[in-house]
Order: sequence, then C-alpha cells, then structure tokens
Amino acid sequence: MDIEHVTASPARRTDPPAGPTETPRTVLWVSAHPEPESLTGNLRRHGLEVLRRRGHTVLESDLHALDWDPVVRAETLDTRPATRPLQITRQGRSAQLAGTQPPDVVAEQEKLRRADALVVQFPLWWYGMPAILKGWFDRVFVSGFAFGKDPATGRRLRFEQGPFRGTRALAAITLGDRPASIGPRGKSGELEELLFGLLHGTFAYTGMDALRPWALPSADFTDEGSWPDAAGSLAGRLERLFDEEPIPYREQFTGDYTEDWALREEIRPGETGLSVHLHR
Repeated sequence: MDIEHVTASPARRTDPPAGPTETPRTVLWVSAHPEPESLTGNLRRHGLEVLRRRGHTVLESDLHALDWDPVVRAETLDTRPATRPLQITRQGRSAQLAGTQPPDVVAEQEKLRRADALVVQFPLWWYGMPAILKGWFDRVFVSGFAFGKDPATGRRLRFEQGPFRGTRALAAITLGDRPASIGPRGKSGELEELLFGLLHGTFAYTGMDALRPWALPSADFTDEGSWPDAAGSLAGRLERLFDEEPIPYREQFTGDYTEDWALREEIRPGETGLSVHLHR
C-alpha cells in the first residue's frame, strides 16, 4: 500500500484552502470518540473546517455528543409494539417501510440521503470500531434502507446495485500500532485488509465508493507539537475526497462470482484471501 495511506508525515500544513475550489457537495462526518479535546477531536474540527472552506455543506453526527444508543433492541428498532420472537432484519425492514423507526434513526438516515460523501472517524479499538459506532451502523443501515431487495422489481440492492451508489466513503482512524505494523507485512495486518469488514462489507456492500482509509499510527505517542502534521495529512485527503480513485473492489453481478458468491475458479486461479476481491 502507498505509505501515504498509513502515515501522517507530509510537510507541516495547517491552514485549509482560503475559499471554494470545487463544486460544492454535502459531506456527512460521523465521529466516535468520547473526549472532545483529544487528538481525534482536534482532527475532527480541523477536517470540518477544511471541508467548509472548500465550499461544502457539512452534516455532523458526533455520536457521543448525541448520546447515541448503540444497542439493537425492539424499542430501538421500531416504535410499534414488539413482536416475538424479534427477527432483527425482518423487523428493521418492516419499520423502515412503515416509517415507524425511532426518531434518532430517522434523523441519521436523512443525513445519509443528503450526503454526497461520508467520513467516518474513530479510534481503532481491538482492531475494530468502538461499540457506539458499530451500533450506529447496526441501527441505521437496516434492510430497506441500506440493502435488501427492491420491493417492486426484486433487484438485489448491494454492491454495484446498492442504494448508495455514487456516495464516497472515507474512514479516518487513529491507532496505537506503528506504521510498519499495518503495512503489507505488518503483524497487525495490512490496513485495507484489517478494515475489510467496513470498507468492503459495509461501504462497498451498500454501493458506496470506498476510498483508501486515512490512518494515523502511533497516535498514543503523538504529542501536541505533531498534531499540525497529522492535520495537514488528513486535510490533503479531504481535498481529494471527490477526485481520488476508490478501492477497485469487484462487482457482484457482472460475472466474476458464482451463484454461491464465490470467485470463479478461472479468475486468479490458485489464489485465496481478501485480495482476490480486488481488480488488479
């Protein structure tokens, strides 16, 4: 992987561009850190400023500030009386189609509908998202909204047919590992493979153009004097949010996969692992 995607070592640069330089878009920024004055919090504020100075409309979902409830229960899925046994996918779809989701879910879905791009910012905890962010996806990305079948045509709504086709998605993370640890031969796993569940299984699955993640390694050892470098690195990615090429994941319905959703034997024969789902 290009080292740009796993380190924050560009020339020091803190000031966003002076004014709009591209077509104004709408960006939803979802953040998941409990401390507003943390490195993550400061990067968030700087990132929002970068986007606004470029003329974009920014929608915000600071999950801790929202006191977001991440737990899927009958009452956080549907405002109607619960049925038993609770079938999460079916009940979530039913609530979506009936318009009976809780108000907090409705508000987040409306932001997603408006967004041309999604930035998801979080610290990597135990090689995954914090629970509050995982619960945001669990409750908001329900069947009938983020995936499922078109009720009129029966068309499967996923990957190249997903409902968020054309929406760009960037994960911006801080993590404790060293840069080499998330590199191609790193002990923790190459970054895009480490985040495969989010990048491929959520972003690409719902039709989004998944961008290569931005990551700041060794974040626990980054002092305030180094924060401008990190902010400058993130700003560079945000400036290219609508220009850079997405991760070239394979489409599902154009012939590369069998009916059992396994890669056809004649495509990259003898190879296994997550990388086979990428076009070379």
